[in-house]
Amino acid sequence: MPNCPKCEKPVYFAERKSSLGKDWHSACLRCERCNKTLTPGSHAEHDNKPYCNRPCYAVLFGPTGYGRGGVAESFVYNSSPSANAPPAAPQVVAQAQPQATN
Repeated sequence: MPNCPKCEKPVYFAERKSSLGKDWHSACLRCERCNKTLTPGSHAEHDNKPYCNRPCYAVLFGPTGYGRGGVAESFVYNSSPSANAPPAAPQVVAQAQPQATN
């Protein structure tokens, strides 16, 4: 009888979920990041640990940068629109030239 890779206890046939080439308890087959219960074949793995396809696996191990990774974690929006506006250009004030006296 195989042992569950998560809890190391024996997995009986009635409670077995086969995934990642191993037999798991139904309650033990969970995402390592968010702890969501997973079903066989509906998740990804990294270092023999299960992760949700989205967003967990994509955020942790997917491509990075704006518009990638499955969620908008690469850009933080502020609540007011003016806070997201680019900074205004500095205004240049011409200094008065001293007049020559004759």
